[in-house]
Amino acid sequence: MAEQDVTVGQLLLAEYQTVKDEQKARIGFRDNLLYVTLAVVAAVIAAAAQAEQPAMLLALPPVCLVLGWTYLVNDEKITAIGHYVRDELGPQLARLAAADGSFATFGWEAHHRSDTRRRSRKRIQAVIDLTAFCGVPLAALAVFWAAGDGGALLIALSVVEALAVTGLGTQTLLYARAPRAAS
Repeated sequence: MAEQDVTVGQLLLAEYQTVKDEQKARIGFRDNLLYVTLAVVAAVIAAAAQAEQPAMLLALPPVCLVLGWTYLVNDEKITAIGHYVRDELGPQLARLAAADGSFATFGWEAHHRSDTRRRSRKRIQAVIDLTAFCGVPLAALAVFWAAGDGGALLIALSVVEALAVTGLGTQTLLYARAPRAAS
């Protein structure tokens, strides 16, 4: 059986395909997290309203925290994969493909980021993320507090939840404003 030689270029292209497949899977998963959050929020609000139990709203902050953190982590990995393809894999393949280094690879990875409305879309997405994962649970906590029928333990729990949701909001804003590597 003859050995088959594998080139560096083939390895880099295989790595590219692998990381792009991971990025695609993470994008689908991340985007579905918003729909899951909306469904859970609707279910909890409906159950709390039907049972006339504002304390049931205390379920929203932990659920939104877990879903929001998962969303944020996946979004960061999606971005990191894009940076890796642009800044590492692309230049390595370009060096292999052209001795003078003038060959550009994976042009879409940089091109789609040059849209003039990209910045406004990123801001709008940050507002949507903050609303879904932080605003809704904070509103639920406000309704719980306004109802005024929670015991000391539930009040303490709600304060901890408010602090945790505020922390997620801070991380969301920090990530949205994080400096990006040059394209």
